[in-house]
Amino acid sequence: MVAVTTTVPASRIRVWIDAPPRTDGAFVLYWMTAARRTDHNWALEHAIAWARALARPLVVLEAIGCSHAWAAVRTHAFVMQGMRDQRLAFAKSPVHYHPYVERDHDEGRGLVAALAEHACVVVTDDHPGALVRSLLARVRRRITTRCELVDGCGLLPLRAIDREFTTAASFRRALQRELPAYLDSMPRADPLRGLVLPVLAEGLPRRVRERWPSAYDFIERPEVLAELPIDRSVGAVAAVGGPRAGHARLRAFVRTGLPLYAERRSDPDDDGGSGLSPYLHFGHVGVHAVLRAIAAAHDWTPAELAQSPTGTRLGWWGLPVPVESFLDELVTWREIGFGFAMHHEDVYAWDTLPAWARTTLERHASDPRPVTYDFARLEAAATGDEVWNAAQRQLVAEGRIHNYLRMLWGKKVLEWAASPQEALAQLVALNDRWALDGRDPNSASGICWVFGRYDRPWGPERPIFGTVRFMSSQATKRKTRIRGYLQRWSAEEAG
Repeated sequence: MVAVTTTVPASRIRVWIDAPPRTDGAFVLYWMTAARRTDHNWALEHAIAWARALARPLVVLEAIGCSHAWAAVRTHAFVMQGMRDQRLAFAKSPVHYHPYVERDHDEGRGLVAALAEHACVVVTDDHPGALVRSLLARVRRRITTRCELVDGCGLLPLRAIDREFTTAASFRRALQRELPAYLDSMPRADPLRGLVLPVLAEGLPRRVRERWPSAYDFIERPEVLAELPIDRSVGAVAAVGGPRAGHARLRAFVRTGLPLYAERRSDPDDDGGSGLSPYLHFGHVGVHAVLRAIAAAHDWTPAELAQSPTGTRLGWWGLPVPVESFLDELVTWREIGFGFAMHHEDVYAWDTLPAWARTTLERHASDPRPVTYDFARLEAAATGDEVWNAAQRQLVAEGRIHNYLRMLWGKKVLEWAASPQEALAQLVALNDRWALDGRDPNSASGICWVFGRYDRPWGPERPIFGTVRFMSSQATKRKTRIRGYLQRWSAEEAG
């Protein structure tokens, strides 16, 4: 078999379909599903390595379908804005980029298999999210070409620690023990720079071009979203998708937001969050790029890490408190969710919650509720709680909720729902429909934290919650600066 010399660590590569590379193949295919960017992209680097080893052109397929449950104008617009960035980036290289937007249900079925028939090797992203998993499962039945999955999800490879963690503290200790060994190998900031590869002079096979045409013109016309069979009631948001917008947001945050992150992140009036979550979710910005930007701003290297794991939230990185606070969210909390998703196909399944949490919630499932709301009332932000309504209106309008209020938003639904299982289903539906970063392992962590995941029992035992952590709108008003937020997202202002 042809040997490939790759820059990607072996810990990030998984052979998915074990077959020799096809010597009669016309190109190497990179099926871009999770890392939708050209910078800091391990999978793209590995595909380039295969193309060099085989002296073949490289084809990159980036597609978006309309057949999954949460396909909506909001997510399609964000991804298509990224496709425009990708088109410009690849245009300066020898890589053949094929963006594809499905125009009707299941119209894209068979595209990856058709390209794989002509490929020497297929490279694609390794990702534990439900949507990527379902795509891989569907395609695996139809292709026999050698296929390798490349993990670019986090600073720590998904399979570096082969166990599941139930608390952030236990994961943080393991992370601090293992991570230093992986920080010396970083993906290239621009793997396309100076790239020399054969060019696909004749383009893709005619049958592929005609049945699954490129979306080059389509992605330049936002009005075409109205033609797609997707949820048009979930409209586009002001935030622009794509690597260019994502990196602009990253630069602004590192320059002005990060120094005040620890003190501002919990106050709704300040809105001190990074704003990076949707860009991380869609792969428009990678976690390695975020760390590299922070390191450059603080003249930091891994040599400044504590010599041994501390297990503490602050102090291990050797950086200022606001930066360490942010890195704990970006690395510890984000990557524990990815690790959990790797071990569970359905991260929302009731039996994946901690046994103590299920026991206490089920014991109090029949407790009287102060009030109940059906899903329509919740979605319309028509409850009797002004704080909750404001958070829901922000979700509908912007595709996000302020970080601190997102926790309260979940806890109130648990308080109001007829059962904890119903509360979980309602939160998943609200989040995955409206949130730009919904349908993500990290997003699932936030929802399931409401029900005790990664948490511990809290006393005193309360009605409905039992020993699951309790939060109230009244306490939130006392603890945070929220007056301006409530005014902005009142029914009159938001409407």
